[in-house]
Amino acid sequence: MHQPVLLQETIDYLLTDRNGVYVDCTLGGGGHLARLIRSTGEKAHIIALDRDGETLAATRQKLDYPQITFVHEDFRHLARILNGLGLNKVHGIMLDLGVSSMQLDTGARGFSYHEDAPLDMRMDTDQALNAREIVNQYSEEALSKILYIYGEERYARSIARSIIRYRREKQIETTLELVDIIKSSVPARYSREKHPARRSFQALRIAVNEELDALEEILPVALDYLLTGGRLCIITFHSLEDRIVKQFMQEKARNCICPPGFPVCTCGHHADLKVLTRKPILPGEDECNRNPRARSAKLRVAEKL
Repeated sequence: MHQPVLLQETIDYLLTDRNGVYVDCTLGGGGHLARLIRSTGEKAHIIALDRDGETLAATRQKLDYPQITFVHEDFRHLARILNGLGLNKVHGIMLDLGVSSMQLDTGARGFSYHEDAPLDMRMDTDQALNAREIVNQYSEEALSKILYIYGEERYARSIARSIIRYRREKQIETTLELVDIIKSSVPARYSREKHPARRSFQALRIAVNEELDALEEILPVALDYLLTGGRLCIITFHSLEDRIVKQFMQEKARNCICPPGFPVCTCGHHADLKVLTRKPILPGEDECNRNPRARSAKLRVAEKL
């Protein structure tokens, strides 16, 4: 069941004008959008994006309001989307990163390591690359790199070797086949801590959907399209995403970018953003108890200067 994370906190920060223009870059099940549409006026305009056509169609049926423009597109193309709608500035942009609850709960999509399904993991089912191709075609070195960098998986080399060994006999077709391979590649104590496939599945999903590349691409574009006083609200779920967002906001909030040790500022640079959350906002204990998937969520917010 879809439960939006840090719902009221996000909307409270995002909303600066009840009749403004806002962009929900990660529509998903529409939890944040539903609260936003109830919090805005009749003249507001909300653009709701999702690269997953199935998810967008399902959510559109629930939230088909005249103030909302639904767009089936990857948020990395935000500039093209807004230009196509005749918009050059907006009041707020929101991103709720990672896989959606709807995708996780649809076992056939291959995102979950708890259900047997074809190895897919595509957020956009129209794209060519899927997890099956990566697992069965990539070299041991490439697989190890994906698992280590995107999953921060300490047993990346061992898992990659096992994948190569297994696929010499047959193709790896399903999620639970891959789970069994991963379990055989790590110490038993590792399985007792958390699910042993958790990091590997995260890594493959990020690689399939180019999630970190898309995030790095949208951040400067989002900044360009915000009005002065407009807000950028981003919810992350793992350290790789959060590091990118944190570093971008810190860099754009700096007035001086001269090298350390310069006695006098000569760069003439001025900050583009004001960070409104010195530390990220985390879900409370009650929310985590209601929705265990919220435990790793972090909300960071910045305002355009």
